[in-house]
Amino acid sequence: MITWLEQQADVRDRRGLVRRPRPRAVDEHCIDLASNDYLGLASDPRVLEAAAAAVLQWGAGATSSRLVAGTTRLHLDLEHELAMLTGMDSALVFSSGYLANIGVITALGGPGTLIVADEHCHASMIDGFRLSRSRTELFTHNSIEEASRLLAERQEPRALIAVESLYSVLGDESPLKGLLALAEEHDAVLLIDEAHSLGVTGTGLFQGRGSVAGTSLAGHPNVMVSATLSKALGSQGGAVLGSALLREHLVNRARSFIFDTGLAPAAAAAALAGVQIIRDEPWRASAVRSNAAALAVGLAPALTARAAVFDRTAGAVQSIAMPSAESALAAAEAARAAGVRIGCFRPPSVPDGMSRLRLTARAILTPEDIENSCAVLRGILEELP
Repeated sequence: MITWLEQQADVRDRRGLVRRPRPRAVDEHCIDLASNDYLGLASDPRVLEAAAAAVLQWGAGATSSRLVAGTTRLHLDLEHELAMLTGMDSALVFSSGYLANIGVITALGGPGTLIVADEHCHASMIDGFRLSRSRTELFTHNSIEEASRLLAERQEPRALIAVESLYSVLGDESPLKGLLALAEEHDAVLLIDEAHSLGVTGTGLFQGRGSVAGTSLAGHPNVMVSATLSKALGSQGGAVLGSALLREHLVNRARSFIFDTGLAPAAAAAALAGVQIIRDEPWRASAVRSNAAALAVGLAPALTARAAVFDRTAGAVQSIAMPSAESALAAAEAARAAGVRIGCFRPPSVPDGMSRLRLTARAILTPEDIENSCAVLRGILEELP
């Protein structure tokens, strides 16, 4: 085993795929285009105060699983407010978005369930597929036609379609209404991961409430939503939203809920405050999308065929394809040295195998932030071989 570990370390080093955690300084001053704190709520005083008050009232941890002594009034209030925000019937909170996806997929999976999934689904969903022991078939990214063929050929009595509403690397949208029609036609359930859309997408009265709220998908018996509390909501944790029947099933069958310590009360309170801010301040979601569009426009002059930006202004993510893993890492390091933090995505984190820089727009970016970061990144991109 030791020899194998050494060989693996050598392979990562030669391919430019070494990853190391790098701590942030408390007083670090930079333009943040890397985090998923889309609405700027992770440092919002209202969110911080709610978390601090929960610590003083309930303690630092949940103390046990939700089914023993780990459920507080905060958990139940959060579940109610999440359901109201998204237009779903009920919600169940998990201690992370990763565990929420694993929990719902494994609780619904098994030898009698076919899973038909978009090839760009997040790793948390992929791990759920593997753990579920279901036959899993991937369809070409956003191809309703291929998903339909796979469902038509199924032998299993049950089927689950798994997608993301906004994809985390390319930032593009899923054809949700067409997928719902497939679910209805084939008596399947549609699982939509709203990790990158909750707090960001939505129109009119549903601004910031995600891609499902206010549409025919919200509250539909064939639709389930998974979400994270650690991105736009600025906290920690995850949730699955759907019918009351689904919630009852998960409470009794989802192993990542039953056997895991409950979400810390501070995180639940922070997320609850975040939900209220999303409801009261829809301008934040609009600002995220406006800033994403401004980043795309500002970078356009520097982009070449080898480093093309995908203008996906439905959400926060802007994705820049890079020639290699090494060039992506070098570009990210150069940007950091110039005071701009950006994401660097290399295999196996990229669904198409192409290393990318990922920029995440945030509501609290100023015009000066966008102008300065675009100037830095244009200089870096123009120097690419």
